[in-house]
Amino acid sequence: MTKETMKAVGLFKYLPVDHPESLIDAEVEKPVPTGKDLLVKVKAISVNPVDYKVRSPKDRVESELKVLGWDVAGVVEQVGPDSTLFKPGDEVFYAGSIVRPGGNSEFHLIDERIVGTKPSSVDFAQAAALPLTSITAWEGLFDRLGVSMDPSRNAGKKVLIVGASGGVGSIAVQLAKYAGLTVIGTASRPESAEWVKGLGADYVINHFEPFVPQLKELGIDQADYIFCLHSTEKHWQNMAEAIAPQGKICSIVETDEALNLTLLMNKSATFVWEFMFTRSMFQTPDMIEQHKLLNEVARLVDQGVIRTTAAQKLAPINAENLRKAHAMLETGRTVGKVVLEGF
Repeated sequence: MTKETMKAVGLFKYLPVDHPESLIDAEVEKPVPTGKDLLVKVKAISVNPVDYKVRSPKDRVESELKVLGWDVAGVVEQVGPDSTLFKPGDEVFYAGSIVRPGGNSEFHLIDERIVGTKPSSVDFAQAAALPLTSITAWEGLFDRLGVSMDPSRNAGKKVLIVGASGGVGSIAVQLAKYAGLTVIGTASRPESAEWVKGLGADYVINHFEPFVPQLKELGIDQADYIFCLHSTEKHWQNMAEAIAPQGKICSIVETDEALNLTLLMNKSATFVWEFMFTRSMFQTPDMIEQHKLLNEVARLVDQGVIRTTAAQKLAPINAENLRKAHAMLETGRTVGKVVLEGF
């Protein structure tokens, strides 16, 4: 019996994005779900910095096509024998696992414990913009920084979101407002500052200038929470100065330089990382929390509390358009998310 195939976009060599072989169109074997996996027919995907970081030039050649892509919206085609949360025909959205093939393919295998029911009020392209950034923002604010989801407990508390106009920042601003925090976002260009204000931020400051003087001008002494989504080491001194005593700083951006944690000592301040792939990568016992939080995000989208941050749409899903999307993200100047739709 001949095995079914499907379209996929991936790589064998790690090359600069302007190289035609940095991402290529291919036909690969269509997978079959086992265990708790779902086989999802992919309708739309979106692109994140993790995509170009994984694809970036390195001295390695893959023996099998490496498929990237960690934001998918689609329809359940088949379920594994141990699946209990979904059935064929269900519309879903999710970010996937960094240690498994990505979702830039016609069909995709995914553990149901990290999959949510797609918001019904938006299309597949808009839904595909949400999972990775929503999980990161949610875990960063509520799991890592320990922000309460009860607005009455956050009265007078302030969060500083560094790099608020990007994918994660765009969701974090909305979630922080929903939780009742005073939100100060950072942005460096008029159009990104405008975007951040439009999402509900109370104030916007420039992250290329010292934080404390700008906060003082707004009548704010310090931030109870800082969520860093941009150049951890570049903003480290500024964050250490701006954090309140016993405050918490969370970052999602890896650093090549050692951070001087002693700067936080006198304030008994906490520093914590957020990496949204941790739960799926280590198969943590609470892995199903991502299923729950995606369902909650979908509910908030359907209620109009959170709006999708899809900003630019490309079609169809192919190597040429994915190279284009990677190049856009590599400029570091995209506002909102780049999504691709249809094979």
